[in-house]
Order: sequence, then C-alpha cells, then structure tokens
Amino acid sequence: MDIDLLAVGRLKAGPERALCDRYLERARRSGSRLGFRAFSVSEIAESRAARGADRIADEAERLNGLAGKGGKIIGLHAEGELLTSEKLARTLSRDAEAGQPRTTFVIGGPDGLGEGILANADFVLSFGRMTWPHQLVRVLLAEQLYRAMTILSGHPYHRA
Repeated sequence: MDIDLLAVGRLKAGPERALCDRYLERARRSGSRLGFRAFSVSEIAESRAARGADRIADEAERLNGLAGKGGKIIGLHAEGELLTSEKLARTLSRDAEAGQPRTTFVIGGPDGLGEGILANADFVLSFGRMTWPHQLVRVLLAEQLYRAMTILSGHPYHRA
C-alpha cells in the first residue's frame, strides 16, 4: 500500500521539514518490509482568495482532485476522531492486507479543511481538540506513520 500526505502549503527548508523528512524516511525503511511501498508528500499552494470561506472552498476543490486517485482518504481536522497510535497502526495494516492500494492523508492550510474534502473523506482523524499549525500537523503525522510501522514490526520505539 502507498501512503500519501497531501497538504496545503509548502514546508520550507528548516527544522520542521528536516524532522518530517527524517520520520518519513524511517517510515519508508520500516514499512517496506511490511508491504508499504511508498510514503510520499504532495503539496498544493495556499489559495489567494480574499475571504477565508473562499480559500477553504478553493483548496478543497483542488485537494479533492488530487486525493481522488483511488484508495482511502483520511482528512485531518480538530473535530475528527481521536485514535491511539496502536489503532492507527492496526487500521493501516488491515487496509494493506485487504488490498487497499493507497491511503491519502489530507492536511488543510491555515484556514483548515473545507466541507468539500471532509464530505469525501472515508475517515476524519484528529490529533486533539487544540488548533495546530498545519506545518506541525505534517510533522506529527509523519511521526505517527513511523510509529505505526514500528508498532507493526515489533520495534521497541513505541513503548506505550
């Protein structure tokens, strides 16, 4: 199964990008032995619309166009479902074993994800009820994907 991170905005060079890249590379190495073929990132530019609602709608339309290439869509949103790391790992493993070709995690921009993408999502995931900068959400997701791979492989990284 392929894992895609689809995000609004560019993650510029710096500590956040380095950390995200490091976790995704670790996930690639661990996941390849478990049947996870790829961990990729796709970015779209933030909308330049003047109103927040218009920015969200524009971004949702573009995200739907990219996320709709087959497989499962997981939107990240503060009002989504809270999962443990173990449950996320089991979900990814179950989907891979069922022959799911791809899971795409969708991260909104500064204004969040619009209803247009949330309505098309197979699942909406939350990293808590607090608002997180979208750049940090990408790092958190990359770490959780690496953690999921270590859980599935029995690696001691996950000690909970």
